[in-house]
Amino acid sequence: MIQIFSLFLVLQTLLFASFSGVIVDKNSLKPLEQVIVSDSKKSVKSDENGSFSIESDEKLLHIKAYGYKPLTFEMNANSKQIRVEPIHIKALYLTFWGAGINSKTLKNILQIIDERELNAIVIDIKNEYGSTSFKTGFDQANSYGAWHNRTIKNIESFMALMKQKNIYTIARVVTFKDELQAINNPSYAVADKEGKIWRDGDGMAWVDPFDTRAHDYTISIAEEAAKVGFDEINFDYIRFPTREGLSYSKESNQENRIQAIGEFLDEAQKRLRKYGVFISADTYGNICWTDDDNNIGQTVESLAQHADYLAPMLYPSGFASGSFNFQHPSEYPHAVIYRSIKHIENIIEPKRVRPWLQYFKDYAHKKRNYGNFEVNEQIRATKDVQTSGWMMWSPSSSYHLAYFKKL
Repeated sequence: MIQIFSLFLVLQTLLFASFSGVIVDKNSLKPLEQVIVSDSKKSVKSDENGSFSIESDEKLLHIKAYGYKPLTFEMNANSKQIRVEPIHIKALYLTFWGAGINSKTLKNILQIIDERELNAIVIDIKNEYGSTSFKTGFDQANSYGAWHNRTIKNIESFMALMKQKNIYTIARVVTFKDELQAINNPSYAVADKEGKIWRDGDGMAWVDPFDTRAHDYTISIAEEAAKVGFDEINFDYIRFPTREGLSYSKESNQENRIQAIGEFLDEAQKRLRKYGVFISADTYGNICWTDDDNNIGQTVESLAQHADYLAPMLYPSGFASGSFNFQHPSEYPHAVIYRSIKHIENIIEPKRVRPWLQYFKDYAHKKRNYGNFEVNEQIRATKDVQTSGWMMWSPSSSYHLAYFKKL
């Protein structure tokens, strides 16, 4: 028995190699602490000296440091000093319909990135209807026809172009708002009081955020985006509908709602770990100013425990008159962004916040166009409060080259 046990220990030692290293900033060579180092099964964090040690039977390790590009490397690499490259994300949103490689919308965005100091694109991979922008390997979604309206015919060529231009790619994946999934799975679609599938103001159905089948479905599509090389998965509509009186599989109270969103993100982190991608979660802007979950299952504190980045939609037009003691908050784009992020910095570090900024006409207050001044005031606020960057939301993905600073 002793011999068998000794043999087991020898085999275990052979299978699981211990790898130690030091993670440093590529430019300054300063050590980085609290960096996440993972194989496909587990994660460890670097200490204050940038040092880490991990045992694994795998060849690849993934590095996730907030404010840096994700990095994957082989454990048998000669150098044990691992240098990660800092990046300040400056991203433009690309609509589902504009994602075709020959579309004028994409060409305009690529020109802006080529000529200005932008470096990232947020691309719709699964939209509100449930359509996917490319044909994935996920049979369930394909059986519903999710790929029929795809705009990216060759995802490999598309991603190769992004990599060639050194563009940081963010896959926007709409989570619980999903017409296709709901109509094909009425047993876990959100229902009204009469038991019929409920639809929101856009005419779209939702799936039950309590149901793990809904979790598995969206995470499976997120995995497809990770497989083809996206750097980050951005979950939008990762919440409960704002309408009250709807039917779910569990009691819709704050504790249950927050737990459901947390469990979804934990499962996403677990299944996406082997790809080394960051995970960000979109929220309403007012999350920065409320203590409860606004009846949708989101608080800053809860999301900070599960997601890598928080992405509040800090559109100045989205704040009611009187917010920030301004009659018209949309007239003060810098203050809205700066104060909102500053207000939550004791809960989540600004480097883990990457807000959505407004690139559309003010619809709520004085109806002013958001032009060069307003856009750059928002960008200036993100710099002043030291976020990890920003993402610009134009519903049509129409952007002006002149609004952005030259390289």
